[in-house]
Amino acid sequence: GARVAVSASGELVISLPPNPSHLEFVDPVVVGMARAAATDVSRPGAPRVDLGRTLPILIHGDAAFPGQGIVAETLNLALLPGYNAGGTVHIISNNQLGFTATGKQSYSTSYASGMARGFKIPIVHVNADAPECCIEAARLAAAYRTKFQRDFLIDLIGYRRHGHNEGDEPSFTQPVMYRRIASHPTVREQWAAALTSRGTALPESPEAMVQRHSTALEQALVEAQKSGDRFQRYPEPPPRGAARHAHTAVSVDRLRALNNSLLDVPSGFIVHRKLERIRDRRRGILDDPSARTVDWAAAEDLALASVLEDGVSIRLTGEDVERGTFSHRHAVLHDAETGRRHVPLQVLSQSRAAFEIHNSPLTESATVGFEFGYNVQEPARLVIWEAQYGDFINGAQVIIDEFITSGRAKWGLTPSLVLLLPHGYEGQGPDHSSARLERFLEAAADINLRVANCTTSAQYFHLLRRQAALLVTDPLPLVVLTPKSLLRHPMVASRPLDLAEGRWQPFLIDTERQAQAGGVRRLLLCSGKVYVDLVSSELRATTPEIAICRVEQLYPFAWSDLQQIVGSFPALEEVVWVQEEPENMGAWTFIRPLLEDAFEGRWPLRYVGRARSASPSEGSMGWHTMNQKTLVTEAFAPAPATRQTSMVLSKQI
Repeated sequence: GARVAVSASGELVISLPPNPSHLEFVDPVVVGMARAAATDVSRPGAPRVDLGRTLPILIHGDAAFPGQGIVAETLNLALLPGYNAGGTVHIISNNQLGFTATGKQSYSTSYASGMARGFKIPIVHVNADAPECCIEAARLAAAYRTKFQRDFLIDLIGYRRHGHNEGDEPSFTQPVMYRRIASHPTVREQWAAALTSRGTALPESPEAMVQRHSTALEQALVEAQKSGDRFQRYPEPPPRGAARHAHTAVSVDRLRALNNSLLDVPSGFIVHRKLERIRDRRRGILDDPSARTVDWAAAEDLALASVLEDGVSIRLTGEDVERGTFSHRHAVLHDAETGRRHVPLQVLSQSRAAFEIHNSPLTESATVGFEFGYNVQEPARLVIWEAQYGDFINGAQVIIDEFITSGRAKWGLTPSLVLLLPHGYEGQGPDHSSARLERFLEAAADINLRVANCTTSAQYFHLLRRQAALLVTDPLPLVVLTPKSLLRHPMVASRPLDLAEGRWQPFLIDTERQAQAGGVRRLLLCSGKVYVDLVSSELRATTPEIAICRVEQLYPFAWSDLQQIVGSFPALEEVVWVQEEPENMGAWTFIRPLLEDAFEGRWPLRYVGRARSASPSEGSMGWHTMNQKTLVTEAFAPAPATRQTSMVLSKQI
C-alpha cells in the first residue's frame, strides 16, 4: 500500500508503510495514514478534513483480496464518518494464482474483484501486457476518485513468471499454464517491439536502455552491501526519566473552570432527564478538594479537556464510544426532543486543539489498524481506541502482533496509540471478562509498550495526561485495562487534590498497613479489580498482618518502586500474587520470574487465583461467585504448612 499526499509547500509526498507478510493487514493502516494527513487539528472544535490532499493506493493479491476478511472491513470504512479518506484506489495484482491454488480454489465469484461489487465500487479489468491500457485505467481511477471521492478498483490481470517467490517451481502444480508463460514474451519485450515498429524507438535503443538500468542497479547493490546496517534506523532513546518526570497535575481552579465549561449546553438544548441528574451531581464534584467525588468518567472528561487546553488534539474512536458501552461517558449529548448533537469537548472555551469522537463500525481489526496508521502518520496527536469489551481485542490480534507491539523493533516506528480495554471478572461469562492481558505481556520487551491496570480515577487521569505529554519525547503504545463494575464504585473515586497534586504511580501501597509496617507478615500483590474484592472483604479487618499492594503498571515494571515498598515491611515473611484470571492467563506467568529474580529467595512467593483453564472464565454466575469468594478467602488464610510456589483453586468447588 502507498499514500500519496501534497505537502504544505506543494510537493508531492509518497509514503510506503511497512507491510508484514500477513496478507492485506496493512490495508487499513494506509487508509488511516491518508485520513490523518488530510486532517487539520490546529484549531479547536471538530477537525477540518481536506479529502483532496491525499490519495491512498492499495495493491492487493488476487487470492488475498477475496480471501482476507480485513479487505471487506477496510472497504466498509470508506464512507463512514471519521474514516472517509476521500476514496482509495485499489489495484489487484492478478497473477491468476495464489501460491499454488487456482482462482476456482480461491474465490466463489466470477472474478477476484467480485466482492467489491457489493460496495458499488467501479471495477476495470485490464490486461497487464498492455501498458497504454494500464495507464488509461489509472487515469480513469484518478479522475473518478477526484470527482466522486469514492473507491475505484483496477483488476490488473497478468501472470507470475517465476512462481510464488521467484525460486519456486510452479510447473509442479500448474504445468500447462507455465508452459505457455515460458514461451510468452515479457511485457518489456512486447512494448519494445511496439515502439520499434512504430518508429518511436530505434531497434538498438531498448537493449541499450536495459543495459544502462541494469548497470545502475548493480552499482546500487554493491554500494548497499558496502554500507551494511548503516541504513537501518532505530528510534532515538527517550530522555532518561522522561515518563517518571512528566508533569500531569492540574490545579483545582483550572479543573473547576474546565468542569463548568464541559457542563454548558447550547441555548434551548434539552438534555435527557436522566442525564441531567448525573450532570447536576457533576457540578459539585470539585467543591471540596479533599472529598472523594471524582469518579472514572469525570476524571476522563477532565483529563481530555486539560489535554486539549494544553494544545494537544485528540481522536477517540471505538464501538459505542460516544456514550460508552456502560453508559458512563456521554461525550456526545443528543437533544431529547430533536436528536441534535452536542459534543462538549468540541466547544470547550479553553481548548487550543481539535477533538473528534466517532462510534466505529462493529469491527476490531480494520479499525485498530486504521488508528495505528493515523497515529504513526501524525504522532503528535493523542489517538485512543476503545473496545466494546476488552475481550474483543481478539479480533485485532494480527494488528497488535504485526504492527503495535513489534513495529518499533522491526521498522523503527514509534506508535503511541492508546487502547482502552474493559477488563474484570464480574461473572458475565468467558466472552465478557478478559482483555487477554497475558498476550500483551508476552509481547512486552525492549520497552516497546506501556501496560496499565489502574484502579482509581486519579490514576486514570494522570495516565492519560502522561501519555499526551510523552507523545513526542517518549512515544509508546499504551494498553489500559479499564474497569466495568468499578466505573461507579466509590472506592475508585478520587479527591480533586489527587488530580491537582498527584502523579502517576506504578504501585499503590496499602497506606493503612504501611502505618503499622512492623506487624506486616504477608504482602498481597494484585492488579486491577480484584483489589476491591480483597480490601472490602470482612477478612481484611481480622488480618492486620496482611498488607495489599496494587500493581498499576505491569510494563515497564518499576523495580525500584517495588523494592522500596517491600523493604518498608521489616518483618515480612511471604509474598502472594493474587489474581482473578486463571493461572495460565493474567499477569502471573509474566510477573512470576520477575518477582523471583527480584526477591532472590528472601521471601517465598505463592499464587492464589483460578486454576489453569482453556476458557478465560466460568460460564455460570454461581460458579464464578464461589470461585471469587474462595480466592479471597485463600488470600487471607494462614499460609500452608508446606509452602507452595503455586496455590491453585479447583475449577469446581
